[in-house]
Amino acid sequence: MKSFIKPLLLILSSALFLTACSDNNDPKEGVQYEVLSTSLENDGMAPVTEVFALSCGHCRNMENFLPVISQEAGTDIGKMHITFNQSAHIASMFYYAAEMQVDGAPEHAFMEDLFAATQMGEGTTLTEQQEAYSKAFTSRGLVSPYDFNEEQRDILIKKVDNAKMLSEKSGISSVPTFVVNGKYNVLIGGHDDPKQIADTIRYLLEK
Repeated sequence: MKSFIKPLLLILSSALFLTACSDNNDPKEGVQYEVLSTSLENDGMAPVTEVFALSCGHCRNMENFLPVISQEAGTDIGKMHITFNQSAHIASMFYYAAEMQVDGAPEHAFMEDLFAATQMGEGTTLTEQQEAYSKAFTSRGLVSPYDFNEEQRDILIKKVDNAKMLSEKSGISSVPTFVVNGKYNVLIGGHDDPKQIADTIRYLLEK
């Protein structure tokens, strides 16, 4: 009996040792990230793209952490405004009206003004909201989308249509999130802080 137990203990010990050696802190699929059902690799997205909506309160909070995530991940972060419902589709027009005039993602203060105009509280009139949107542009010497000429409107419509196509193709239904290399969707709920999000982004960039 003893001769049987000793080899068995050795086998179990070896198995435990191998398990411990193979265990690591790499992000796990289904916990920290998922693979997109349809790849966006060839759709001109930045290697790391935040997917968000101006109508989303969590996205407004995430805006404050983007500099930390960008620095920790060692990469710039692009933006894509989701259009998965009517309010997000309308709000996307104001984001892309800003993007097309500043040649890239608007800086933090501009984004905050756009979030604030979109998320004005109950009881706000349409006129008040329009004034808030316009001020976000005109205070920076930019053209309010309400005053766009025909050529600017055509460019804006194309940008929004492209965002709509990417929104539908990605299948993303919850924001904020990050798409990495057009293949991976970062699951924000699987992380405790911005540094962990950055760690997952860096891991996926190298995957």
